[in-house]
Amino acid sequence: MTPAITALRKHKISFEIVEYEHDPAATSYGQEAADATGTDPAFIFKTLMVMVDGKRPAVAVVPVDKQLDLKAIAAAAQGKKAAMAAQDEAERRTGYVVGGISPIGQKKLFPTFIDQSAESLSTMYVSGGRRGLEVCLAPHDLLGILDAQFVALATSE
Repeated sequence: MTPAITALRKHKISFEIVEYEHDPAATSYGQEAADATGTDPAFIFKTLMVMVDGKRPAVAVVPVDKQLDLKAIAAAAQGKKAAMAAQDEAERRTGYVVGGISPIGQKKLFPTFIDQSAESLSTMYVSGGRRGLEVCLAPHDLLGILDAQFVALATSE
């Protein structure tokens, strides 16, 4: 089990595990998850780590078919500027590998912001903590376990 699954069980959150065979040649982990599970990409969310003002980590959860608006997450995290964290830094801070970074069960709870598009969904998918593993849960349950906020974060690609 991954730390994400363990945390969901510990908090008695209702969720469904969805596994698929990860293709090492996949160029977009989120789109791969949508294709492999036959799920609309608007329901599958990627987890991204940013550095706010060069020093404070924050986590963004946005639909896989959208881009993260760096100005929006900087403002949400009460900063001036945000940049994507380097891959090795994101992996070190979260305890997960890129393509399998879950917002749940990270080494430390960082300020987390979920795109507001999730707020109106009955369920959403996020990484379960490894490539080829998604968890489906209610957005408000995710919000609660992460002490997160719904914020307008996504822009069209």
